Amino acid sequence: MLQLRPNCESCDCDLPADSTDALICSFECTFCRECAENTLQGTCPNCSGELVQRPRRPAAKLVKYPASTERVNKA
Repeated sequence: MLQLRPNCESCDCDLPADSTDALICSFECTFCRECAENTLQGTCPNCSGELVQRPRRPAAKLVKYPASTERVNKA
């Protein structure tokens, strides 16, 4: 199950579980659309993987399977 991390690893902006602006790689590194497209050019700086839109978990499932609250930041 995806962690649904709460922030962009680059600029630390908030990315709620229902955000359409969250992009991830296959290792779940998470970035906002602005950083992913403009700074990172669609490539994860950690693993060189492709950044794609993160799936959104249905609201009803978030109750039983909440998003992560652990913030990850990479300078």
